[in-house]
Amino acid sequence: MSHRSVHRIFASRARRGLARNHRRVLAQQHKRNVKRTTFRDCARRCVYCGTALGLDLATLDHVYPLSRGGTHDPGNLVAACQHCNQLKGSMLPNEFFARYPWAGANFMRYARAVHRNFKRGARRAVSLACAQAA
Repeated sequence: MSHRSVHRIFASRARRGLARNHRRVLAQQHKRNVKRTTFRDCARRCVYCGTALGLDLATLDHVYPLSRGGTHDPGNLVAACQHCNQLKGSMLPNEFFARYPWAGANFMRYARAVHRNFKRGARRAVSLACAQAA
């Protein structure tokens, strides 16, 4: 008989699934709080088209897309309607605002909590698009 089998004590422990489920619930609550905060910071409107949104219709959009190296920082998140979010896709902000200057004008008006660089880029893209149209 080995010494391991003699000194083994069986103690009850919590099931593994409960801890995993608890982490998932906390992650969902965090995402919900981030969405509410972003929605409030964007004046409860889509930052691209300016339409009024409800919390259930709003989607979180990454101004600088994750596929291009963006982050989940609050300064990179804005509230957008589903149509504008799909229209933007994975375009960079300056590409999107150059193609749709009206979106850049609304972005400067409603996106209050985004990084300054994004607002500067929107202003530059809108002014270039207006200059080319004239």
